[in-house]
Amino acid sequence: MDAHLPEYELYAIRYAERDARRSDHFIGGDPHDGPMPMDYFVWVAVAPHHTVVIDTGFTAEVAAVRKRRFLRCPIEALSLVGIDGSAVKDVVLTHMHYDHVGNFHRLPNARFHLQEVELHYTTGRHMRHPFLARPFEVEDVVGIVRLNFAQRVKLYDGPAELSPGITLHPVGGHTPGMQFVRVHTSRGWVVLASDVTHYYENMETGRPFTAAFNIGDMLDAYDVLGRPCTELASHHPGPRPACYAAIPGAAAGARRRRGPPRRNAERLGARRESAPVAISRRPL
Repeated sequence: MDAHLPEYELYAIRYAERDARRSDHFIGGDPHDGPMPMDYFVWVAVAPHHTVVIDTGFTAEVAAVRKRRFLRCPIEALSLVGIDGSAVKDVVLTHMHYDHVGNFHRLPNARFHLQEVELHYTTGRHMRHPFLARPFEVEDVVGIVRLNFAQRVKLYDGPAELSPGITLHPVGGHTPGMQFVRVHTSRGWVVLASDVTHYYENMETGRPFTAAFNIGDMLDAYDVLGRPCTELASHHPGPRPACYAAIPGAAAGARRRRGPPRRNAERLGARRESAPVAISRRPL
């Protein structure tokens, strides 16, 4: 823990879910196929001086089209942890897939932080391929382009410090501009992996997730997530991501998309059960 840095509290808000199987989550399928559902989260880092929302989820309309069970609007649900969406000034978009960039219009005063290569990707030649275009919503992409014209998007070319205690780490793989977020808390640094790895099992077994732009980069990204904090600090602007805050739903065993399992989810105080919202209220 760096004593000179502010300490953020982290919250994970579950806003949707869907049924899925193991074969959906590993390139080449799985020889022991069985249920492996997904939960969908947004995250909030809160300090007395600053609030950062990480990803913005998808809307009820998109949930209906894509057949996801929509539990609540993720932006309205910010009020559950005392945050007014209209007051949010900074939003990190880990990438631009539909489940990470929707609802931008519900944050009227926010600036959005994104890797520039991701914007190039979503408006470039690769979108003519249905397989690559499928995880994107056209209106989301157009909306971010409009926000860029309105000077509300800050584009990055590599690792960056958003503010003291919040750092951005591009790794690619899942998409060209995929980035994870590192947050300084009272327990030290915490890594929000987002879709850098969807489950611990992807990372720990070296079996990539099915939605991949560059498989080699995805495997390299797993290696980055496994580095000790001191190496992360030199790789990008530091903790072993042994306490991923990106995996709260993993407290229900395999029921978690975006990363690692029960042992770390429980350490984060996350809840899955039947509660409509999974949040950790303990300072991390």
